[in-house]
Amino acid sequence: MTYVVAEPCIGTKDHACVDVCPVECFYEGPDMLYIHPEECIDCGACVPECPVAAIFEESDVPEQWKDYIAKNAEPFKQGTTLPKAPTRETWEEMKKDPSSDAAKYYQAYPKKG
Repeated sequence: MTYVVAEPCIGTKDHACVDVCPVECFYEGPDMLYIHPEECIDCGACVPECPVAAIFEESDVPEQWKDYIAKNAEPFKQGTTLPKAPTRETWEEMKKDPSSDAAKYYQAYPKKG
C-alpha cells in the first residue's frame, strides 16, 4: 500500500515531507506534490512532517479525497514524468527568485504561500 497526497497540499507545497523521504519518491506537480506509487516504500516518515495533514496511506484516504488516489498515480502512467521535488531548503531559496516556478506557485496561491 502506498501513501497519497490529497487536496490540502494544494496551495501549500511545504516540502518538509520531501526532506524526510528515504527513497525520494516525491515529485513536483503544478499544483501539489505527488508520491510515486511504485517508489514509495510505505515507511510513513512523511506523514507527521506534513503541516496540513495532506498525506494518507492509500487505504485511509478520507472519502472526500478518494479521487486523489488516482490523481497521484496518473502522472506516472504511460511514461509521463514529473520533476523530482526539491528539498524544502531549495524550494524556499527558489521562492526568492520572482521568475522561478516556486515564486509563480505562490503568486497563484497567495493565501497559503
